[in-house]
Amino acid sequence: MVLGSHVSIAGGLHKAFTMARDIGCTAIQIFTKNANRWQAKPLTQQDIDRFSDAWTASAVETIAAHDSYLINLGSPKPELLEKSRNALLNELQRCEQLRIPYLVMHPGAHVGSGEDDGLKRVAESFNIIHEQTPDSACQILVETTAGQGTTLGYTFEHLAKIRELAQAPERIGICLDTCHIFAAGYELRTETGYQTTMQAFDDVIGLRHLKVIHVNDSLKELGCRVDRHQEIGQGCIGRDGFRNLMQDQRLTDIPKILETPKGTDPIASDRENLRILRELAA
Repeated sequence: MVLGSHVSIAGGLHKAFTMARDIGCTAIQIFTKNANRWQAKPLTQQDIDRFSDAWTASAVETIAAHDSYLINLGSPKPELLEKSRNALLNELQRCEQLRIPYLVMHPGAHVGSGEDDGLKRVAESFNIIHEQTPDSACQILVETTAGQGTTLGYTFEHLAKIRELAQAPERIGICLDTCHIFAAGYELRTETGYQTTMQAFDDVIGLRHLKVIHVNDSLKELGCRVDRHQEIGQGCIGRDGFRNLMQDQRLTDIPKILETPKGTDPIASDRENLRILRELAA
């Protein structure tokens, strides 16, 4: 299995691989820039070369980048929507420079304008961005959400609709977050509940479009619509839910990446969470 964690890029993008080694990752997720700012310094050739060399020397098989938290492609406000589209375009171009195959993003929030209109804006945004990057090999992965506020993406139907409205759906994959779908009301804890949830995903979207899984327990209860991650086995999903996930042979080759709370010792915390996942897989 390909397992890992979201790791820091403090000190330079290439430093992510040092942390990945210390944790024992074969997959990682990173930000390619500060996630709480719109702007970023352009990547230099030295940045790109150091990243490439460190990746080659590492045990990491797969990398996903996560976009900025500021981006909202569902916004009805023209200025914010345009800013979000430009920011996501920049993120995609950075991934292309670094040869990162996946860019994970939250679909955004409709801010009172209605889910249908919000989903249309997200799909239209992808069309605009894809038109500007016809040769990009990086695939945008739309992430499932918990459904807080007016956030889009808390049902599998939302994600299917985005792909349906997009002109190049093959360039759009899915990132499934266990905490988010549980908080949105999808059961994972029992064998029957888990199988029902994954069958629904396959029926509505198609498992072939699932490219990355964020493996997070949930601090809050089923259907709470609150996005609060917890360490594996210490939340409301519990070990049984993750045993169901880790023993699902359909998902064996899909990278599974932690976004769990780090605690005072991030490396030790991630190591322990990965140890538990490997134990549950056995």
